[in-house]
Amino acid sequence: MNLRPGRLDFYLARAVLLATAATAAVLLSFDLVGALLNELDEVGEGGYTLSHAFLYTLYTSPRRLYELFPTSALIGTVLGLGGLAARSELTAMRAVGVSRLRIGLGALLSSALLAGLMVVNAETAAPQGEQSAQTVANSAKAGDVVMARVSGLWARDGNTFLNARDGQRRELDGRAWTELQGVRLFEFDIDGRLASLVVARTAEHRDGYWTLHGLRRTRFDKRSVQVEELDTERWQTTLGDELVSAAVKRPRYMSSRELLRNIDYLDRNGLDAKAFENAYWARWFYPLNVVVLCLSALPFAFGSLRSGGFGKRLFIAVVIGVGYLLAQRLVVSLSDVYRFDARLAYLLPPAVLMAVCWGLFGRRD
Repeated sequence: MNLRPGRLDFYLARAVLLATAATAAVLLSFDLVGALLNELDEVGEGGYTLSHAFLYTLYTSPRRLYELFPTSALIGTVLGLGGLAARSELTAMRAVGVSRLRIGLGALLSSALLAGLMVVNAETAAPQGEQSAQTVANSAKAGDVVMARVSGLWARDGNTFLNARDGQRRELDGRAWTELQGVRLFEFDIDGRLASLVVARTAEHRDGYWTLHGLRRTRFDKRSVQVEELDTERWQTTLGDELVSAAVKRPRYMSSRELLRNIDYLDRNGLDAKAFENAYWARWFYPLNVVVLCLSALPFAFGSLRSGGFGKRLFIAVVIGVGYLLAQRLVVSLSDVYRFDARLAYLLPPAVLMAVCWGLFGRRD
């Protein structure tokens, strides 16, 4: 089997790519079915119908694929190389002098490429899909709340219309609240004429009511315009926090640019930005996690396949992968508690698993 290195890399990458794609398709299908079943409980709420549930679930598929891909890459690497081992192709490669490390690097080519595509997906299709999903759900369940792609959140309370450029859920000392930025309130009279316009820097819902901060109110009379500026004012409205908070975006569903903007805003105002920092660094350590998980699968692709040995190794590889992801979540949670750098929390688990993989795999050549 006299293959040039480039051809060998392509052959290994193709085997892993096909297995990873098939695994991702299966896992995504199961996840979408489970999500759809959960949405069926919401059918009948307001104008939310079965078609809305299908559309909502479909819009969330890019984000779900992104979250499932590390596990898919792990299983796909084991299946792809395991298939080659079952046909004795790995044995033939080893017989002509190809090292285990060389085979592993070839297998990682497709996983690294797909990980890069998943990062692009997380910056483009996934956030847009989540926003579209929330728009479908909120507009159907409560027609007075809509999340538009360009103009932000829109809500209605009687003759008053709310528009917010952005909004997030904040948390500090165990207390959570909704905060909207770039708020505008349009109030119309019974004849449909604009009666007043309020422009506020932020609006917060705490202790059961909304408070506007840094606001400027313009009243439009028939023959005059009155302007007043206030630092804070309570907003008297029946618009509940639950309805608005369901429409705002969660940190892990934002793009990196949005996360950085929110981190900068929170830091400038002396607020806790830990949740946004965790989501930001998780995005950039994502390719490393995929590569490390695939490396951890390599030792299980070699060896004898007698007496169901491959199934056992596949099970162990999946357990290691799931355990790794759970361990990383634990370390990240500990970084929230003990307030150490999130980058260290995301770097420590891959470093430990790499050391274990090197002990199992790298020294055996």
